[in-house]
Amino acid sequence: MKIAFIKGDGIGPEVTEQALKVLNAVSERFKLKFEYQEALLGGSAIDKTGVPLPDETIDICMKCDAVFLGAVGGPKWDDLPGKLRPEAGLLGIRKALKLFANLRPVMLFPQLRAASPLKEEILSKGFDIMIIRELTGGVYFGEKKRVETAEGIKAWDKMEYTSHEIERIARIAFCIARKRRKKMTIVDKANVLESSKLWREITGRIMADYPDVEASYMYVDNAAMQLVRNPGQFDVMLTENLFGDILSDEASMLVGSLGMLPSASLGATKVRLFEPIHGSAPDIAGKDEANPLAAILSCGMMLKYGFGMEKEAGAVLEAVNNVLDKGYRTVDIMQPGMTLVGTEKMGSLVAECIKA
Repeated sequence: MKIAFIKGDGIGPEVTEQALKVLNAVSERFKLKFEYQEALLGGSAIDKTGVPLPDETIDICMKCDAVFLGAVGGPKWDDLPGKLRPEAGLLGIRKALKLFANLRPVMLFPQLRAASPLKEEILSKGFDIMIIRELTGGVYFGEKKRVETAEGIKAWDKMEYTSHEIERIARIAFCIARKRRKKMTIVDKANVLESSKLWREITGRIMADYPDVEASYMYVDNAAMQLVRNPGQFDVMLTENLFGDILSDEASMLVGSLGMLPSASLGATKVRLFEPIHGSAPDIAGKDEANPLAAILSCGMMLKYGFGMEKEAGAVLEAVNNVLDKGYRTVDIMQPGMTLVGTEKMGSLVAECIKA
């Protein structure tokens, strides 16, 4: 199994190093062999090659079985034109690998309930949500333009979807829902947007193929409110690109920290991409303060969704739970009476737990 590692920018290299440490522990315990190859993307790629996504990186990734990404971006590159910014590299690799389905689990670790901003009466019910976001369509990839008019500058971003784009991600979402609690909420804005109306038409037709899954619709503004009011009502949430970006970041704070949330991106090729959803956090880069658990849990998703290794993925999740049970915390999830550790120590603790 060949894995391309893209360390990225800011805290990316730090959390990626800990993810690699944990993956090596899994390899040792279960007698597996992984081959690693490093590639450049984002700001680090700009500094070395002048572009955020070198052709060599695409070639490396296409020859691997999975791609692991740390984080990209930072103020150092903010003044560059849009197509040369680090984020353009991220959009580019998604397009090159034909990754159209982004999976973002939002699970409340019971040890971290005090870190959540939600009230205890809500947290006591628990929640385990899988947000499935369409990744290569919608307004992010639509036509963008500015023109001068008599009234001043006019700008627009086009949001569009085809029935094919909707159907392929909907079928992935229904299949995942079948393996969970057989419940799915499709989030849109069909009272306003024509593209959302098409989402309802296509998903409504597909529902007939999955009669065992209870599917319903919810407007995005209501979904944003309900995530805070009663997150436990959701199991699988399926939505388009822009809404998914916003809702998944909102949901991330329900667990208390972006540093706890992994993600997986699936597509039309065998190569899948795994990354923590937090940013590059350049303000804490190099300070041994970053939480590596989202990166480590992304490794768990790689084992499960990239290689079909359920037992090995379970060992990663179990190790994270055991380390949290013992009271170890990074600064973002620190609580009174717990033991504060840095990025490197947290990664070592999880790795040691897996090997034990």
